Amino acid sequence: MRRGKESFMATKKTSIGGQALIEGIMMRGPKKTAMAVRNTKTQEITLEEYPTKGANRAKIFKLPFIRGIFNMVDSLSFGYKCLMRSAELSGLEDEEDEKKKAKGPSVWDRLFEKLMMPIASVLAVALALGLFVYLPMKLWSWITFSMPAVAQNYTLRACFEGVLRILLFVGYVWATSLMKDIRRTYMYHGAEHKTIFCYEKGLPLTVENVRPQTRFHPRCGTSFMVLMLIVGILVSMFIRVDNLLLRTALKLLTFPIVVGVGYELIKFAGRHDNLLTRIISAPGKWLQHLTTREPDDSMIECAIAAMEKVIPEDGSDNW
Repeated sequence: MRRGKESFMATKKTSIGGQALIEGIMMRGPKKTAMAVRNTKTQEITLEEYPTKGANRAKIFKLPFIRGIFNMVDSLSFGYKCLMRSAELSGLEDEEDEKKKAKGPSVWDRLFEKLMMPIASVLAVALALGLFVYLPMKLWSWITFSMPAVAQNYTLRACFEGVLRILLFVGYVWATSLMKDIRRTYMYHGAEHKTIFCYEKGLPLTVENVRPQTRFHPRCGTSFMVLMLIVGILVSMFIRVDNLLLRTALKLLTFPIVVGVGYELIKFAGRHDNLLTRIISAPGKWLQHLTTREPDDSMIECAIAAMEKVIPEDGSDNW
């Protein structure tokens, strides 16, 4: 097992990040990405390694405020592929296939796989836009219908819409945390954070060293989402139109700005530890009480296995 150099690593701030998967964890380093998934039948850990997507991207796409949108697209696309792959490696898909075989072939199952999945994806995007973008604007229009002076207060409007989006997002996260399978994924999320903290402290990557670490990390996807919602409020203050369709279009056009600023804030919070960064990280860390759970030792083992594969020998993972 790899041992960190404690004299060098004691104050290390790594750029390595990760993602919880189905019965496993993906860790993304500056050069390599690895996923470790435990098979639910054999209890063995399967490791797969890939070159980190975007590592060789042109320098212009790595500039501050530009890199955020590209890194987000890479993380979403590759993260989805890892999630689907983890379902295969975990053996859970085999269990579903066995159940389907026991029931016999279904025409509806084949139709759903071929036709309904693309439709479901489109509907999911439409629902997200309607719920998080259109609904807050429509509610504001209804509430201020007979109050034209209030309706023209675009600062107040941006705050109302933004706070409502945050409440909707928190409600969604809370609802998913009640699902058994999602709770287990959140436990792996906790193992990911604990392992990164252990590495940053320069401790050897062992279950005993990882277990007592905190599961609340300032550089987390949950924190990134919260920061984007907060930055979105500030950006929306400059959108001074009332037409709902035009306002929706402008919000979508400013989305890269929101992502770019949010990404720089999350990197800044991960690179420093002071009063300002603790304030920046506070909302995301609070929400991590829902999106992370205390892992068991088997989950920590997966996180360590993935982490060890992505640590560069030359120490190039520091900020």
